[in-house]
Amino acid sequence: MKNVSVLALWRRSKQALLKTTLVAIASLGLFLASDLAYPQAAAAYPFWAQQTAPETPREATGRIVCANCHLGAKKTEIEVPQSVLPDTVFEAVVKIPYDTTQQQLQGDGSKGPLNVGAVLMLPEGFKIAPPDRIPEEMKEKVGDLYYQTYNENSENVIIVGPLPGEQYQEIIFPVLSPDPRIDKNLQFGKYSVHVGGNRGRGQVYPTGEKTNNAIYNASATGTISQIQQLEDGAYEVSIQAEDGTTVTDKIPAGLELVVSEGQTIAAGVPLSNNPNVGGFGQVDTEIVLQSATRVKGLIAFLVAVMLSQVMLVLKKKQIEKVQAAEMNF
Repeated sequence: MKNVSVLALWRRSKQALLKTTLVAIASLGLFLASDLAYPQAAAAYPFWAQQTAPETPREATGRIVCANCHLGAKKTEIEVPQSVLPDTVFEAVVKIPYDTTQQQLQGDGSKGPLNVGAVLMLPEGFKIAPPDRIPEEMKEKVGDLYYQTYNENSENVIIVGPLPGEQYQEIIFPVLSPDPRIDKNLQFGKYSVHVGGNRGRGQVYPTGEKTNNAIYNASATGTISQIQQLEDGAYEVSIQAEDGTTVTDKIPAGLELVVSEGQTIAAGVPLSNNPNVGGFGQVDTEIVLQSATRVKGLIAFLVAVMLSQVMLVLKKKQIEKVQAAEMNF
């Protein structure tokens, strides 16, 4: 009887272990499926812009919110056609140039290549073209880029990045123009296009805290009594203030100190170098949503003017011949 009880107990343990294993496998499968279906947003730009300004990335002053964290001013360019016809696909090329030989300070204090990102604000009704509308030649230029709308209600505001800067100093957006003949809320005419281009890490987090990609300044006036390097590579700079108190400023890893012990400094004086090699730039341009009927009318008008000019020249020649004949007569 004892052997039978042990055998039954072993069988029950085996069944329980099997059930636990199956439940674990099923849970893992559901987790992976949900993660693939609903991917997590990357905690990097332009994610921060979406958090600080969820409605629109462009402030009332015209400045794009990325400039609040990326304090370095850099050049950004945009190329769009002067005019486009309704319901057509065209290229919007955003250029984010920088010196590829430079490396930026990473979050852990090491050096690495720069990333780039862009925010493209198109006129109302414009949006990224569906894959089946993009020509094959344009698909080769676009590559495997993933475009994301700024929010659920703004198909005309597109963000992309971060991307490897060495490969994507030019970002091509395949844009589909709207058709005012279908959407009566839209009209033909001239519209503004706004774009922001970023390269490198920012100097400020949306919370207001500095990143390690910024200059750190002295918080008090006095004499540097001690500089201590921590295990993670960061520094603690102790300042003996004028009132006798000691103030300690922490400098993140990767930064280079520009002060030394025993040095007398004033509040606000830089304690570290400026590691930033990136920056943000924005530019505005215009695009015309042109009516095909207006283009045909313009062509017809030009043809009529040309014919009128030709007829006038021929009539003048005819009059000159008549006058010459009358003079000879």
